Amino acid sequence: MKTLELTVNGQPHRLEVDERSLLVDVLRQHLGLTGTHVGCDTSQCGCCTVLLNGDAVKSCSLLALQAHGANVTSIEGLAQPGGAAHPVQDAFSKCHALQCGYCTPGMIMATVSLLRSCPKPSDAEIEHGLEGNLCRCTGYINIAKAVHEAAQQMPSGKSAGGHA
Repeated sequence: MKTLELTVNGQPHRLEVDERSLLVDVLRQHLGLTGTHVGCDTSQCGCCTVLLNGDAVKSCSLLALQAHGANVTSIEGLAQPGGAAHPVQDAFSKCHALQCGYCTPGMIMATVSLLRSCPKPSDAEIEHGLEGNLCRCTGYINIAKAVHEAAQQMPSGKSAGGHA
């Protein structure tokens, strides 16, 4: 067992974890943050996407100890002050950019990261920015609409949101 110290959704944590533990497992099993999904266990689908120091990463392919000292934001940490939904979450709802919802947390986290680096993305930039996230219900048209909607709703520089 090794000691892992990290900040998750603005809260510091000190945990004893097996050195083989993946970040997704620490989030789900140790911290009870089950909004981060496990889809493929091979970093192909993006359901496990979280923000690590503000950048989108697939938490199923990252050893938890690699996040030692880092700031992690999961889907649960995107809420705005007072508990309001993040603008990306609002846009996904408004644009019907979810069907079964399994990919949604990862898509939202990837979108937050995309809009941080590219506040007004083109369709091609959205496609490239979300290419590591799969929607098995084929909701890509509405997902792209939601990204455009979120980009319009967020002031520049405010796209990270939450506790990134």
